[in-house]
Amino acid sequence: MELSIIPKPVSVKYAEGVFKSQGIPSITRKEGRIEEASSEAAPSEAYRLTITKKGVTLQASSPAGMFNGEQTFRQLAISELKDGILTLPCAEITDYPRFPWRGFMLDCSRHFYSVPFIKNLLDALAMHHINRFHWHLTDDQGWRLPVKEFPLLTEIGSKRHDNRFRWQAYTGGFYTEEDISEVVEFAASRHIETIPEADLPGHASAILACYPGLGCTGGPYRVEDRFGIFEDVLCAGNDQIFDLAAAVFDTLCKLFPSKWVHIGGDEVLFNRWNDCPKCQKRQKELKLKKTPELQSWITHKLVQMLNERGKTAIGWDELLEDSAKYRLPKDTVIMSWRGSKGGVKASGLGHNVIMSPNTEGCYLDYKHINSPEEPGQTFGGSSSVYMSYSMDPAPASMSKEAASRVLGGQGNLWSELIYAGKIAEYMIFPRICAIAEAVWTPRKEKDFEDFSRRLVVHRERLDKLDIQQYRGALK
Repeated sequence: MELSIIPKPVSVKYAEGVFKSQGIPSITRKEGRIEEASSEAAPSEAYRLTITKKGVTLQASSPAGMFNGEQTFRQLAISELKDGILTLPCAEITDYPRFPWRGFMLDCSRHFYSVPFIKNLLDALAMHHINRFHWHLTDDQGWRLPVKEFPLLTEIGSKRHDNRFRWQAYTGGFYTEEDISEVVEFAASRHIETIPEADLPGHASAILACYPGLGCTGGPYRVEDRFGIFEDVLCAGNDQIFDLAAAVFDTLCKLFPSKWVHIGGDEVLFNRWNDCPKCQKRQKELKLKKTPELQSWITHKLVQMLNERGKTAIGWDELLEDSAKYRLPKDTVIMSWRGSKGGVKASGLGHNVIMSPNTEGCYLDYKHINSPEEPGQTFGGSSSVYMSYSMDPAPASMSKEAASRVLGGQGNLWSELIYAGKIAEYMIFPRICAIAEAVWTPRKEKDFEDFSRRLVVHRERLDKLDIQQYRGALK
């Protein structure tokens, strides 16, 4: 009998005999450093789970390590408790993560997911040692964050026309401060840190529908009911956009204890700025050679505003572009989504990096396989479980110095086509299981065939937790 654990532990040493218990046994907990652990993250997250004929002992030097060990035992209890009897082989499991950042992003702008769904999802993610929840709260299709100084953001910006139904005019919603606190506290109880994202200065249709004066043309604007990239963005020549940013950042600081705030920065089109007198005036005042450099100026100010509030900015890899004059502050973290090249470039420039390449199985809104019967995006191609498993945030080809700046990786679920929680689960699982192993398990211990065998048992756990999952081909 072998233990099927996902993500695969660093070491499992089997001994003779089995442990049997009527129901779930109590675990003996011991505080102490795991001496053999060599990972830099290990001191705070390492654990040792020892199963003997007499009982189960869990050793760790921190609450996070204890929790990780508990989640591993939780997996075993779910799958090996049969007819009220828990049977486990005697073994010593020594474990710690390869990367400190093991993330998942949920897009709640394109589809508004309920708090109970998010909590249930977080609980399942915690079982896989996922420890960062990137909460995408704003985009063209909906604003989900309450900002007292700008009440129209939720009054108007949280709703859009629902083109799926002739008789249902609007869809959407927003999270109250109480909702957000509930999610943040629930995640923290499972050692998951919640990182909010407010996308600036692009993907701003919901903002402009509420406050048209913040755009270059003055409107009319609407909360978008289409999906894609749109020309209308915040006006680079209007200082009031920073009043909005200040209010948003103050709100995020109040509601989210995390030291990180994601500012987006992706897919900004410059058509409006090229034609806008105010933007062109700003460009001349700043002595910028070309219009796209206005974004680097805006980004520089946004990062400084967060620094003044004790926060560190994260942004998509577009932040690296056109920044010759207004260079990105070194403490800005780059999240590389257009493949891994942006992360490689950023690490070479001295930035910490999070890898979530859409080309390497990290975009969970893509189809699992290229089939018309499968739900998901089609323009990005398919994204198999094997691709998710093969993703390596710091591949062997990366220099040791550059690799030291890679915090880890994450999977992203964009929800343009994912309009129900159960569909979201189907898209997330089991690819997030594969990503969890890609960011936890040492490279030399990874083996996709072995993962596939363990996944057979792990699928039963997901079924018992009532989690919908994809069951087709893994490659």
